[in-house]
Amino acid sequence: MNEDVKSNNKPRGYRHGAALSSSPINNLAQRLWQFAYKFDVYAPLAVMFIIGIVVLSASRFGLVLWKFDRVNNTGELASIFMQGLRVDIMQLCFLSLIPVLLAPVFSITKCWRSWQRFTYVWVTLAIVLLIFLEVSTPGFIAEFDVRPNRIFVEYLKYPHEVMGMLWVGFRIHIFAALIFVAVTLFFMHGLMKPWAQNSTSSTQAHWSRKKTLLTWPLVLFLVAFGIRSTTGHRPANPALFAITADSMVNSLVLNSGYSVVYATYTLLKETKSSDIYGTMPREEIFKLTGAQDTEIPTLTTLKPSQHRKKPLNLVIILQESLGATFVESLGGVPVTPNIEKLKNQGIWFEQLYATGTRSVRGIEAVISGFQPTPAESTVKLSKSQRNFFTLAALLKKNGYSTEFIYGGESHFDNMRGFFTGNGFQNIVDEKDFENPVFKGSWGASDEDLLNKTHEQLLAHHKTGQPFFTLAFSSSNHAPFEFPDGRIELYEQPKDTENNAVKYADYAIGEFFKKAKQSEYWKDTVFLVVADHDIRVRGDSLVPIERFHIPGLILGADIRPLRHTGVASQIDLPVTLLSLMGIQAQHPMTGRDLSSIAPNSPGRAMMQYNDNFGWMEESAAGKQVVVLRSGKAPAHGVYDANAKRLSEAAPPADAKVLEQRALANVLLPDLVYNEQRYRLP
Repeated sequence: MNEDVKSNNKPRGYRHGAALSSSPINNLAQRLWQFAYKFDVYAPLAVMFIIGIVVLSASRFGLVLWKFDRVNNTGELASIFMQGLRVDIMQLCFLSLIPVLLAPVFSITKCWRSWQRFTYVWVTLAIVLLIFLEVSTPGFIAEFDVRPNRIFVEYLKYPHEVMGMLWVGFRIHIFAALIFVAVTLFFMHGLMKPWAQNSTSSTQAHWSRKKTLLTWPLVLFLVAFGIRSTTGHRPANPALFAITADSMVNSLVLNSGYSVVYATYTLLKETKSSDIYGTMPREEIFKLTGAQDTEIPTLTTLKPSQHRKKPLNLVIILQESLGATFVESLGGVPVTPNIEKLKNQGIWFEQLYATGTRSVRGIEAVISGFQPTPAESTVKLSKSQRNFFTLAALLKKNGYSTEFIYGGESHFDNMRGFFTGNGFQNIVDEKDFENPVFKGSWGASDEDLLNKTHEQLLAHHKTGQPFFTLAFSSSNHAPFEFPDGRIELYEQPKDTENNAVKYADYAIGEFFKKAKQSEYWKDTVFLVVADHDIRVRGDSLVPIERFHIPGLILGADIRPLRHTGVASQIDLPVTLLSLMGIQAQHPMTGRDLSSIAPNSPGRAMMQYNDNFGWMEESAAGKQVVVLRSGKAPAHGVYDANAKRLSEAAPPADAKVLEQRALANVLLPDLVYNEQRYRLP
């Protein structure tokens, strides 16, 4: 038996460094493969890593030099390269995944030549693709001020139009890309020769099949961890690398391959659209919603109910899963004594409803005033990552400093990416909490969160610049961890949702004790509101009772008031701006509750899986229509006292109600897709 096969379980054709001509490419290839052969079956992947890191780092360095002024202004130059290297490793691990999964199969003798051919093609095409995307990047940044992203992928659907555009406006870029691809193919062919050649002898030992199989689980684990790139709750994503307030600079941290792959992934997730409920002529949508078919259909000029020489500061405390089920005066469990006391000191909403069942849906409603749809929240969708309306974007435009504070990892659910791209200038998260009193699975406790918020507000107030701060809690989240000795437990064992809410309420109480004694109190309006209730479920088409949430506005000169009419989360940002004394144009469709009677009949909208609930008050009670995918709308009446939605025969104006609901779920889908939900 041939010695190569007998001792090494590899066939002829696997030789370390055959004699090659002395061209520069071949000299480089021989040195590179002398190192790579140490990894035996994984040698071509090692070569791909080395070339990939060099290419992607060089490209990033060139882009940073090109945009140095903007990069330097962020003060994050070192972080851009360090985090960029992390992204490059993620991308190369992703490209290595399929070959690594196949390695055990190809490691047998009779398949070795197939393994050589497969990895030769795979590595060559991978490097060509990476280089092609990097070469395309400057032209794309010049046009869109960001690396190739969703638009790059979407354009593939329109080859005729796009090719015409490229030929007219980007002819030089096309030729440059083609030249680089050709050069790369030539270079890679020379570089991969030692691996692809068919040698006839070998004098060096190779791994046995047993060694290959024993090391394979470790290699697979390293590749999988490289793709995930974090031990946190969620894998790393572009939001984790949104380290500045400049979206273009944030995109430089990524590489274009990763940016395009992630954009493709998000596009595949955006399959649900409001048209699952039916369609409606464009003009009818605008007519029924009061919007106009203009550049920004929902643009409105807010005339504030409070006229002030100097508008107030704004602080929003968004409470994780703190629904009405935990508030005694709203028919829930008595675990929020501090909120019960505070409600008498401000505007208390007795019939406030969340728009959805996820934190990102609550963020979308409270921060952007955006109506819900069956698609993902706009916090996670790609078209809303820049130039999408938020309170931060509007207030920043009015001279405010803007900030998001979170005890956990701010890239969770793409919050960091959405916020930094849409007006938030500063992000404070888990890594910024020094010596927290308690740290659980979801990060620093609510106590730490609100202590940090108090510190930040004191610092902001000293500068004299108006400020907007959003603080998002996390203690009321499974596994319901919080420090001992703060509260008298409501029940045993300790780690229950009722105890966690009671602790969250304790943290709120302690925060407002300090806030009322601070200098910023008289100049600031506060909103305490839940993102959604916990475990929203029920036996009705839309469990409206589980969408019921507490909401309280207090601070400054806010007078105590009870708002008893039905209200939605999307009404809150408009109301806050009005109370602050901000006169501005905005695209929000919510109502200014401070300008109407507290018992005025209202409406609420709720997205529950594929069902869209529309509830509005009338003389006949709280009429509800539920739009369903592939089915006729269902009707019902909601009893707020009994907390029960009862199915009912369609009312006389059923068609009008159904059309109004349909128009209001189609409108946000329309303005999102056309990217018309923004500031002028």
